Amino acid sequence: MTDINERHNKRMEKKKAVIDKNIAQADKEKGLLLVLTGNGKGKSSSAFGMIARSLGHGMKVGVVQFIKSRTDTGEEGYFSRDPNVDWHVTGEGFTWDTQNREQDIETSEKGWAIAQNMLQDPSYKLVVLDELTYLLSYKYLDSDSVLADINGRHDNQHVVVTGRAASDALKEAADTVSEIADIKHAYREGIKAQKGIDL
Repeated sequence: MTDINERHNKRMEKKKAVIDKNIAQADKEKGLLLVLTGNGKGKSSSAFGMIARSLGHGMKVGVVQFIKSRTDTGEEGYFSRDPNVDWHVTGEGFTWDTQNREQDIETSEKGWAIAQNMLQDPSYKLVVLDELTYLLSYKYLDSDSVLADINGRHDNQHVVVTGRAASDALKEAADTVSEIADIKHAYREGIKAQKGIDL
């Protein structure tokens, strides 16, 4: 047992030296573009966690939810009460609900106008663009224009983009990309969306 503990301690000592060195070298500050994509559950939830973290630092946060139309979710109910959160639900439902491409494009453009204002306003320290990837993959918005707006934001503003099937261009522009895999989901067992977990 003593040998195992000694080997473990030596491994952790080496690991700590590597990690400490990497932390010491990471000395830049900048506004980050984070993309949370993949077929698994938790992309928006992760973004909402960053909202809480930002608020803990007294930062102003802007949220634009594309596609989604619900205004009775727990996250909106909680965060929209905070004076440092500017929350907009701009969607009219998922594309299989609306079944109207022209309407979806018009709705997307209205939502993007709100997002543009946030991206141009340095008082917003974090802007969450929830489900934006769909608007790009369905070509409801011009990808080059959207990326130009995101890349043209103020230096210290962070942006989080969520949604499935993030484009290669969006992933290339991002500082951090996380892909959430779908391993298992309660929905496929006939379990409806649950308050506090899905809503």
